[in-house]
Amino acid sequence: MQLKPGYQKYIPFQPQPIQDRLWPNQTITKAPIWCSVDLRDGNQALIDPMNLQEKLEYFHTLVDIGVKEIEIGFPSASETEYEICRELIEGGHIPDDVTIQVLVQAREHLIRKTFEAIQGAKNVILHFYNSTSTLQRKVVFNMDCDGITKIATDAADLIYGMAQPVIAGGMNLRFQYSPESFMGTEMDYAVEICAAVLDHLHATADNRVILNLPTTVENCMPNQLADMLEYFIRKLPGRERAIISLHPHNDRGTGVATTELGLLAGAERVEATLFGNGERTGNVDMVTLAMNMWTQGVDPRLDFHNINEIREMYERCTKMKVGERHPYAGELVFTAFSGSHQDAINKGVRYMQESSTDMWEVPYLPIDPADVGREYEPIIRINSQSGKGGAAFVMQQSFGYDLPKAMHAEFGTIVQRESDRVGKELKAQQIFDLFDREYLSTPKTYQLERHSFQEDARHGTASWVAFEGEIGYQDKVMSAHGEGNGPIDAFFNALGDLPEGPVKGYQFVDYKEHAVSSGSDTQAVCYIHLKDPENRDVFGVGKSHNINRASLRAILCAINRSLLREQMS
Repeated sequence: MQLKPGYQKYIPFQPQPIQDRLWPNQTITKAPIWCSVDLRDGNQALIDPMNLQEKLEYFHTLVDIGVKEIEIGFPSASETEYEICRELIEGGHIPDDVTIQVLVQAREHLIRKTFEAIQGAKNVILHFYNSTSTLQRKVVFNMDCDGITKIATDAADLIYGMAQPVIAGGMNLRFQYSPESFMGTEMDYAVEICAAVLDHLHATADNRVILNLPTTVENCMPNQLADMLEYFIRKLPGRERAIISLHPHNDRGTGVATTELGLLAGAERVEATLFGNGERTGNVDMVTLAMNMWTQGVDPRLDFHNINEIREMYERCTKMKVGERHPYAGELVFTAFSGSHQDAINKGVRYMQESSTDMWEVPYLPIDPADVGREYEPIIRINSQSGKGGAAFVMQQSFGYDLPKAMHAEFGTIVQRESDRVGKELKAQQIFDLFDREYLSTPKTYQLERHSFQEDARHGTASWVAFEGEIGYQDKVMSAHGEGNGPIDAFFNALGDLPEGPVKGYQFVDYKEHAVSSGSDTQAVCYIHLKDPENRDVFGVGKSHNINRASLRAILCAINRSLLREQMS
């Protein structure tokens, strides 16, 4: 059955024609002026709006992040909004370098109430707006352009007149105007009404007015908004009198792209919310925008080094959740389950360690998780999709065991088999328990009862080592003697000369050793790679406070594992 068509009822967006556009060749090289609208747009979008204490905590978090302009609400709209404004001012919560912003419709009684609400503040942006879009003019106001412009200029005249004694009294009061639904407004008319507002507010290059151009409902592609913005800026008389600000929403899911392209087109300021909270699909996300700049070597002038604490505050105060895949802040965004991703990340981390580079060069990780206070342990997590290097990475990052590369496939297969068996992700401790069971606590067909070494280096530079000891096998203890060019060689030769047991036929391939833990309790761990009598690879691991004993245990571990494999096959 064919679904009933419905797309025909939608009116396509009509792009703004523009010649010789410049924005595609621009780059973002500095942070915009940031304004948080969490306490207004974000708060009004909550099922249960924040109470006074939650708003205060949220405000102080924004200050700590480094936001210098914060829209605190719509104080003329309700007593609750008025209360937070007065508490912030009278309670001394606002630092001298932070400006509060208050929102008001272009209506006289609301404007007068707003001036009452901001008394006593040091730095204030008075943000007024009215709707200008074609659709709003037709459907909501039933007005022509002249009528809409008069609403804006009458409000501008009132605000300017009421502001003069306030400014004379010492307040740093600035003005901001928003032609609401800018995206749906004809650009020539948007220029006309904004120019009129600038005139009525007596804007100058030394006393600039913020023109906030909101994508109130996102209804076009980001490149089309950039065209509109560049056209608007070109046409605006006295461009130097204005600060061009963006207020993007996310209805099409492209709020971040719209903002970034808007900055390329000439915007200087961005109104955003933490994690994109806001009406419908939300406002543009300040965290994503800032960290996108960070990845390009641009200082966003915001501090998200404690992203987990910021996320916890946000979730507690708003009762909203940050998604697991939310850029930079989600629980899983620095996590790789895929084998090829794990391998590339592991190699990137090793490259950085070995090269001592100052630059971040790890595939699949756009930023260093430590830059936002995230841990390295959860970067690689293990499930049935994980590759051979994933388990080795977990062992190194979480427990300090640096498995040789030749061993990755063997241990990775062991871990993958267990993940398939249980049908879910394996945690780091479960992976270590598998490692311990497979290597450190493997059944001991052969075991070292006692040993000693004698070393003689008198014959030139060549080293000569003799091993003497006892090896337990089943219910017997056998004496063992061997000589070689080092402890491992001597012990390996001693095993080959044992009178009983299937030890013969093993070939030594390689070994690796390193310390685990630190201080006086440092232990050595040794990895041994052998070929069994059938020429198959087998690995063993030994651990001890004595490096020689760790090596001997690793050799016996490999042989014991090989014999156990034969018994089970």
